[in-house]
Formats: sequence, structure tokens, C-alpha cells
Amino acid sequence: MVDKSESGLAEPARTGKRAAKAVAKEQEKPYHHGSLPQALLRAAEVVLKRDGIGGLSLRAIAREAGVSHTAPQHHFGDTAGVLSELAADGFLRLSASIANSARDVQGTSERRRAIARGYIAFAKNNPDLMRLMSRGEMFDAHRPSLVEARRTAGLALAGVFDDAPSAPSAGRHTFAPMDASRAVALTAAWAYVHGLSLLLIDGRLDVLAAAAEGIGNAEELVMAAIDHVQLNIGQAA
Repeated sequence: MVDKSESGLAEPARTGKRAAKAVAKEQEKPYHHGSLPQALLRAAEVVLKRDGIGGLSLRAIAREAGVSHTAPQHHFGDTAGVLSELAADGFLRLSASIANSARDVQGTSERRRAIARGYIAFAKNNPDLMRLMSRGEMFDAHRPSLVEARRTAGLALAGVFDDAPSAPSAGRHTFAPMDASRAVALTAAWAYVHGLSLLLIDGRLDVLAAAAEGIGNAEELVMAAIDHVQLNIGQAA
């Protein structure tokens, strides 16, 4: 009786199985040629949601994406590069949320409320990304994609003014030049909506919402607060 394993007759079958497994593994990869940077950013956001900011590392991102641990470094340079690109994507999505909320809204007061709602909606739907975007010390502040994304977000926030610019600021500045009174007004409005966003996503308003008659949850409380407060934003001098 012949031992097929010794004669080599079984080897083609084993080789075929290994090849099939390799093909299947390749097909399971979350990217195809040319889309690896996007796949790495998606993986980075998965790691961020699962492990928090402290869990973001090049190795963790590569492991989540199913690629070599050197792949993130090849495309983004270092951890700060990956985080900068992830934050840039967040700022663009924040801008889109604001634009979608304020689109076709008539009236200054209603537009300002819509901008605030768009800001808060983004934070509610992307709490971990919102927290990361607030950690500027972790980014490469001069990375072109981040600079451009921040300028786009700055333009969206400047929509609280009736005569807001129609295009992002030039150079590396997030906001277009403005006088001091306008800067103070925008600071107050931004601080208010950003503070509400953080209180909401950190769960700090849950107990207050539970104690409030006629308020269903913390998000309803935040939206009611937006409707209640009238910020003195004013116009450009």
C-alpha cells in the first residue's frame, strides 16, 4: 500500500488548498489597489471608536486594516500624520453637517439655530471623532489637508453672519480677517454650541434632562437650549 503523503501524490491537493485560502484572504482585505489610504483612515476610526484616543497607534490601525504594520507609516508618515488626516476628514464632515442643516433656511435667527443644530448633530453621531478633533496638540498643524479642512469648517461657522464670506480664507488661517467685535461674537457663539456638544456626548446632561418635565432626553434639552438663548452676534462693522 502506497503512502500518498510520502510519494508526493497528495501535495498538489494541499498546494491547491493553500492557494485557495490565500485568494480568499486577499479578497477579505478591506481595500483594493489605490484605496489603501482611505482603508487606513476607516480602520483608524474603528480603532478610535473601540479603544479611544489612547488606543490609536500605527500598529493598531494596520492590524485593523489587515495590512503590514509599515503601511500607515508609508502613507501618512507617523501617528500624528494619521490623526491629522482623520481629524481633517472630521472637519469636512462637520462642515457638511452644518451645510445640510442650514440649507434653504430663511431668516438670520433660524439660520443660526440650524448651524448650531448641524454642529451638535455631527457631535452626537461622531462623539469619539469630535473629541479627537479637539486635541490639536496631537496633530501636524501644518499638514495641508488639515489646514484646508479647518478653513472649510471656519467658513461654515462664519455662516452665522449675514454677510459671511462665500469662500474659505486664504493661506493657513482658519478664519478670514474680521474686526474684534465680530471675533468676540463668533467666539461666544462657538463656545456655546461646542460646550453644549461636549456636555451632550459626555453624558453630563442626562440627569438634568431626566429631572426636567416635558423633556424626553439630553438631546431634546440641548435643542431647547439652542431655541432659548439668543446670542448677540451682530453684523460686521
